[in-house]
Amino acid sequence: MSAVLDPHDTHAHDDHHAPVGWRRWVFATNHKDIGTLYLLFSFAMLMVGGVLAMGIRAELYQPGLQLVNPELFNQLTTMHGLIMVFGAIMPAFVGFANWMVPLQIGASDMAFARMNNFSFWLMIPAALTLVGSFFMPGGAPAAGWTMYAPLTLQMGPSMDAAIFALHILGASSIMGSINIIVTILNMRAPGMTLMKMPMFCWTWLITAYLLIAVMPVLAGAITMTLTDRHFGTSFFNPAGGGDPVMYQHIFWFFGHPEVYIMILPAFGIISQIIPAFARKKLFGYASMVYATGSIAILSFVVWAHHMFTTGMPVTGQLFFMYSTMLIAVPTGVKIFNWIATMWKGSMTFETPMLFAVGFIFVFTMGGFTGLILALAPFDIQVQDTYYVVAHFHYVLVAGSLYALFAGYYYWSPKWTGVMYNETRGKIHFWWSLISFNITFFPMHFLGLAGMPRRYADYPMQFADFNAIASIGSLAFGLAQVYFFVFVVLPTMMGKGEKASQKPWDGAEGLEWEVPSPAPFHTFETPPKLDATATRIVA
Repeated sequence: MSAVLDPHDTHAHDDHHAPVGWRRWVFATNHKDIGTLYLLFSFAMLMVGGVLAMGIRAELYQPGLQLVNPELFNQLTTMHGLIMVFGAIMPAFVGFANWMVPLQIGASDMAFARMNNFSFWLMIPAALTLVGSFFMPGGAPAAGWTMYAPLTLQMGPSMDAAIFALHILGASSIMGSINIIVTILNMRAPGMTLMKMPMFCWTWLITAYLLIAVMPVLAGAITMTLTDRHFGTSFFNPAGGGDPVMYQHIFWFFGHPEVYIMILPAFGIISQIIPAFARKKLFGYASMVYATGSIAILSFVVWAHHMFTTGMPVTGQLFFMYSTMLIAVPTGVKIFNWIATMWKGSMTFETPMLFAVGFIFVFTMGGFTGLILALAPFDIQVQDTYYVVAHFHYVLVAGSLYALFAGYYYWSPKWTGVMYNETRGKIHFWWSLISFNITFFPMHFLGLAGMPRRYADYPMQFADFNAIASIGSLAFGLAQVYFFVFVVLPTMMGKGEKASQKPWDGAEGLEWEVPSPAPFHTFETPPKLDATATRIVA
């Protein structure tokens, strides 16, 4: 494919070999373009998942059946979970990795550029298959996002579509992970040792290993489900001597490391932003690296804390209870280090820092409710209630999503070459923070009062908190539309004041050593680094 240069392009000297038009995106092998594609895809999926969430909350606004029947309600909850986890949060972090990892380690691109393109484009048919399952006979899967047997063995053809889509998404994740690992281990600029790498690269390196370890486990569980459905096996079918609880063990052996896959890159982003706006070095860099590794290892020995009500022996309950409490320690180390970094720093509160501090505050609340859920006697009381829903949304929305927003505000001047509108950024932050808490905080009380999740109807005593949560969720959804229309689109179109090479005076790292916007090709020859591996020496 011959590269065509746009004669009107002022960056023509930067963008040598940059294809234009649709070819640039369809055949993209440049890590920046693929990163952009991932981020746009994940935002589109966030909106789709958000529309499903609005359907759930609209139905729960009042007791009684308002808008959807219970069958469709279960389809909405199932697809909301699957789309948000596999379509919105995970691809967004891969987009950040594509954009930032080569820039941060002084690499010219990702190690396997064509595989990078393939791993992105696999996601489109997978997402269409997943969303399209609504239009199949019997509607979308309604077995919950965890796809527990025996419900999955009783679903219509859409279950097969969902299994197929998850296989494709898993293959994409594994390829992306291999790419990130090889890039980080083989393509760092001379002088950048592993212990001088930015924290974002460290968290992604560890996350990529987690992905390679657990995606095949999910693939195994859903393949066994598929053979139970069509080929007469009885892995999970009790009628043939199978065990539905075995599915839960296999699923959560994937599912618990998966939640760390969705939070470790967020920790990396926060660890970049807080030192920049506190104008101090990250406190306890080495302990942060070891804490990240500890979380990854421990994540493999806590899976059955999702299963305290399955008739597990007390010995098993005790083991998973203590191991779950143990995993809170390295997470606490991280939070301590972030606060110690801010301590006596010269802090300013631009939007990235607001989201980072908001992340610490709300994620810590989610962490505490998780620590409480580690206690088997308590967990048995609130199992499958809205308390659990509140807990994981505090971790995943206020955790992963807030970190993604923080990262966007922090790095978008480098991506687009223009500064976002600071006032609009702050509106987005406060609007999101307040509406998020209005939505999910009441759910703790609903859960403690005994309201089960995934129910389309409920008795009168739960009405007030549900109404509050539904109003908050609509406000939260509108905040994200505001973000895209009034923050993202203007910067994508180049509207706004021009960004300097280093718009944040406390920021460190190689990404701030290249012009804004980052040229199409960066670091074609490996840069020579100073002793700290954060600056380029001429």
